[in-house]
Amino acid sequence: TVTGTFRIWIKTPMQDMWGGNRAAGDYYYLPGVKWVQYFHKDYSFHTAYWHNGFGRPMSRGCINMREADAKWLFEWAGPYWDEEGDWWQEPTEENPGALVVVHQ
Repeated sequence: TVTGTFRIWIKTPMQDMWGGNRAAGDYYYLPGVKWVQYFHKDYSFHTAYWHNGFGRPMSRGCINMREADAKWLFEWAGPYWDEEGDWWQEPTEENPGALVVVHQ
């Protein structure tokens, strides 16, 4: 995971995730990843239903969480979710993104 001080810049309750390269053998497709909150480029907090190795590096730098923990963080961290809003929500001046500090 990248280190530094960031703010959540966009969030969504669920999305499909994919990446890597089939030829290189590292392609992945993960449907229905819940409680996604991006804090730096493609780095995010989100659920990980495909493993239970929490606390150890298991991904391409995202912070994987159990579903209950990811949901709690999603509901707690700004920008606060507007049920009437879009599927992807960005912070505003009145509803800023939560501060994220990642260190080793």
